[in-house]
Amino acid sequence: MFRSPTRRAVGMAASGLALSGLVAFSAATPAVAGSPEHTRSPARHVLLLSVDGLHQADLGAYVGTHPSSALAGLVGAGVSYTHASTPVPSDSFPGLIAQVTGGNPATTGIYYDDTFNHSLLPAGTTSCAGVKPGAEVAFTEAADRDQSSLDAGQGLAGLPGSILSMTGSPQTLLDPKALPVDPLTCKPVYPHSYLTANTVFEVARAHGLGTAWSDKHPAYEILNGPSGTGVQDLFTPEINSTALGYPGGDDWTKDNAATEQYDAYKVTAVRNEIDGYDHGRTHRVPTPAIFGMNFQTVSTAQKLPSSDGLTGGYLPGGTEPGPLLTRALDFVDHQVGALIAELTRTGQADSTAIILSAKHGQSPTDPNALTRIDDGAVIKALNAAWAKAHPGAADLVAFSTDDDILQLWLSDRSQAAADFARAFLLSHDATGTTISGASRTLPASGLTTAYAGSAAARYFGASARDARHPDVVGTVAHGVVYTGGTSKIAEHGGADPQDRNVPLVVSGAGAHSGRIDPAPVETTSIAPTILTLLGLNPNELSAVRTEHTRTLDVAPITH
Repeated sequence: MFRSPTRRAVGMAASGLALSGLVAFSAATPAVAGSPEHTRSPARHVLLLSVDGLHQADLGAYVGTHPSSALAGLVGAGVSYTHASTPVPSDSFPGLIAQVTGGNPATTGIYYDDTFNHSLLPAGTTSCAGVKPGAEVAFTEAADRDQSSLDAGQGLAGLPGSILSMTGSPQTLLDPKALPVDPLTCKPVYPHSYLTANTVFEVARAHGLGTAWSDKHPAYEILNGPSGTGVQDLFTPEINSTALGYPGGDDWTKDNAATEQYDAYKVTAVRNEIDGYDHGRTHRVPTPAIFGMNFQTVSTAQKLPSSDGLTGGYLPGGTEPGPLLTRALDFVDHQVGALIAELTRTGQADSTAIILSAKHGQSPTDPNALTRIDDGAVIKALNAAWAKAHPGAADLVAFSTDDDILQLWLSDRSQAAADFARAFLLSHDATGTTISGASRTLPASGLTTAYAGSAAARYFGASARDARHPDVVGTVAHGVVYTGGTSKIAEHGGADPQDRNVPLVVSGAGAHSGRIDPAPVETTSIAPTILTLLGLNPNELSAVRTEHTRTLDVAPITH
């Protein structure tokens, strides 16, 4: 997908017919802290680890060839759900939000990290009267006060080494002028207030329990939830900032060794929290009840054609990791081992449950299946066809976010306009390039299916009047990646099984040892399971009540 420094927006026009999309939130009345449910909890702490990009097949193969590894130890001491699936879209934002709320995008309101809302006003709006609604909602590095800096504009000296001194309240590092505006209040909409379901962090805080998390953008303050109070210690160095000490102009994702260094900062933060400090090791605080981090190293090793003299991705056939990905898997295993060792050293291993999963997978694994298609050219052709049929009309596509999914928000939200877009896309041949750079033409713009208007709403289970969901959503043929360049060999975001089939392992305190469960489950089940492990009521999560989200049965069998 094309990015300028932010994700691609095609115009900003939108109709004013949609509802606001800012849903009022009302939490269930929490149980009293220290209640019998909590005192009977099998775990005192839950450590959640997301290895972004990791497939269940990757984990299974690694454990099989590394039986003494830290990852094998987690699997051996826990329950492995080998058919777990992420939500669609399989992007980082909805992927993690699912894990901490128990809800899918129609419930949480989070469809991607960079989307469009037909009812909000554009960022920077200060006089709201008479402004036509329709705005990009960019909860990416674009929302930082300084997206070029690892500390996102905090102004720390001595970076990158001083990054552990970064604030644990990253909301202060977001630029209000980069956020969409609520037409009712004429104030910027922060990520946490955009979320329409509460989080496990908020439930824990209501019970007087500690919380922490480490992730890749300050916009992950969305994890604070609608109350704004969920995560006490949130460590969010900006991953798309300039990677100091690495090739000029590249960010931390463009060199896999840089990504390893970046992830190591977050591991150090979590180790400090295990030791009874805040992430920067400056203040004594109890080890959080819910804490954790995401790893990016596997994801960048899957996406980069090469790095550090090593070939990225998988070997032909797509089942065996290439040299760069092999190194990345070893790195993650070593770092997970360091976290387990810290829990053991501090005497907390027996009271801590570890949940290992991923926000998303990645596709295609077989490099020979790759077809890179310039989505900008597809959208330009669609807008040209619309202009020819509707002289004088605005571009039909107001905004798009396309990775290995096609998502369009339209300036005309009528069913007729959505049907026009769908018909064009499915009749349009798109020419792309293979892994070798050879030309490959695919029918239907590289899609297998497209949903338009009310069908797009039904695809997500959302209301047709919802202001947030894409007006047109297309699922791609396996191997299609929408991008204007040749800098990636895999992506995520779509409905491909390789995007969605991720590991889900619940290990340690409260979990049965060495059990394999092949039944289909969703990563939304992580949220109620976290609360259950802590002895809290999972129905305190609004998304669990709405979707009747299953709690995983991880308990040891008793006789």
